[in-house]
Amino acid sequence: MNPVVTGVGFITPIGNDRPSVEQSLRDGRHGIEHVEFLGNADLPIKVAGTVKGFQVESPKWRDWSWPSGYDIPKDVLRGLAPHGIYAICAVEQALSHAGLSASDLAGDPDTGLYCASAGSAMLLHYNLAQMRAVQGARGNPLGVVSSIAGTLNFNLAAHFRITGALCGFVSACASSSHALGYAIDDLRLGRLNRAIVVGAEELNADSLLPFAHMRALSVQSEPRMASRPFDVGRDGFVGAGGAVALILEAPAAAAKRGARPLAEAAGWGQAADGYRVAASHPEGAGLRLAMERALADAKAAPGDIDYVSAHATSTPVGDSAEALAIVRVFGSRGLHPCVGATKGLTGHTLSLSGVMQAGFCVLSITGGFMPGNPHLGVAADECEGLELPRQTVARAPARILSNSSGFGGSNVCHVFAAPNGFTG
Repeated sequence: MNPVVTGVGFITPIGNDRPSVEQSLRDGRHGIEHVEFLGNADLPIKVAGTVKGFQVESPKWRDWSWPSGYDIPKDVLRGLAPHGIYAICAVEQALSHAGLSASDLAGDPDTGLYCASAGSAMLLHYNLAQMRAVQGARGNPLGVVSSIAGTLNFNLAAHFRITGALCGFVSACASSSHALGYAIDDLRLGRLNRAIVVGAEELNADSLLPFAHMRALSVQSEPRMASRPFDVGRDGFVGAGGAVALILEAPAAAAKRGARPLAEAAGWGQAADGYRVAASHPEGAGLRLAMERALADAKAAPGDIDYVSAHATSTPVGDSAEALAIVRVFGSRGLHPCVGATKGLTGHTLSLSGVMQAGFCVLSITGGFMPGNPHLGVAADECEGLELPRQTVARAPARILSNSSGFGGSNVCHVFAAPNGFTG
């Protein structure tokens, strides 16, 4: 049977808990702010999706602070990256929401952990610079586990005493969607009863500015104008940070402990473009196939989908490819589900974005609404045939299709459904 989501946790640019995130989605309230990187006011990158209430800009863990209510011991802090702070907070929220405690996970052979992050470029740069300064004579003994791409896996598994399974995924902006997909499969196959899926990214000069050199970032200085998915005037993505965690359980395991299912993870699919290293197939060929595979896996027809949560990052090429793929799957059949791009509110959280969208889909199903596109002015020509509401649609979606795409043409799609017919 398909697993169900029983808990979600959020540390995001639009809120650090479920109620605030849901209200931001309903109101179309963004979390993009003015920023200045490296003390250089002349840089063309002027805005970002910031996480509020955390101070993790320093490479030294002793300087970090976070909102009250989270317990992060000193021995755990020493091995963490800044985005690891976000991740622990998101997981603690998700566990509480699911009616679980850390002791329920510790040593449980039926609980697995599936993570996605790009690592900490800031800490890697800092640690290597220190090492080079002394010609390799000494360095941070925890520099590796705090900075490389597996840092979430290492630290969260040790902190929460995970013994059932531990996997990390690195497929750029599709990473956490891959983590979610493989967690779903392990639950379906009966290998586990419970899975924690978490993605996290930090926002700083080291993580973001290299994308400016690819000309992938928006150079708009007005926060509301910078991230405009599907708009004819879009000029690149807005970087962002945060963490989102989901608790998935086998239906029988959730029922046994009286947990309320929030959404069903009904199906997923993936496909590759086989095109270019840093550009989507111009017609969205891989994404179209991934959507079709996700629908088939969920045993759903295109007409069963009420809402498409688009990957749409506000880049000219990426949004165009996705729009054409969605039109091919739905519009060519005379279908017009609502299409929403929440990165207009959050900015683009890179490897975190897939599980963040999944969390938003859960809120849409339980809250009975579909987020709109409040920053959309004039839709680009390739969006003809798409239903792109500007405002939130006050209607409960029974099924949602959520898209993710990453470098190299990695495309992942998920279908979420209201559990047992529950909507609203």
